[in-house]
Amino acid sequence: MQFSESWLRSFVNPDKISTDALSHSLTMAGLEVEEVGPVAPPFDKVVVARVLSTERHPNADRLNVCQVDAGTGETLQIVCGAPNVAPGVLVPCALVGAVLPPSESGGKSFEIKVGKLRGVDSFGMLCSARELKLSEDHGGLMLLPEDAAA
Repeated sequence: MQFSESWLRSFVNPDKISTDALSHSLTMAGLEVEEVGPVAPPFDKVVVARVLSTERHPNADRLNVCQVDAGTGETLQIVCGAPNVAPGVLVPCALVGAVLPPSESGGKSFEIKVGKLRGVDSFGMLCSARELKLSEDHGGLMLLPEDAAA
């Protein structure tokens, strides 16, 4: 069975006990802990962002040109092809310079750069859970709850 440490600590959270000490205590109590690891590979410059507006890309049927508040102090223009992009949603946003995990096992990491998609500049990438290696779901953007930390 796999579960997150934060879920376990929501039920029992001994004071000042490390992850290693917690897993050892569980094993000594008869609940063998086989492995402790991260939920996803490390990545940086990925922030919670709000899509402010969307409009159809002038040169592509399945793309939208989005105006996004990623907490940078300026509105970012990001071209997005996800079917569930809509004004008001909170989503993960990889800023320019972000390095995302490889899409395939043994592949290379993917660095986000300023891009031009069919003639429109894009200053980042709105992400699905699969692009962040949080799940295999790639049916659209990973929609975050309203209380997601910015």
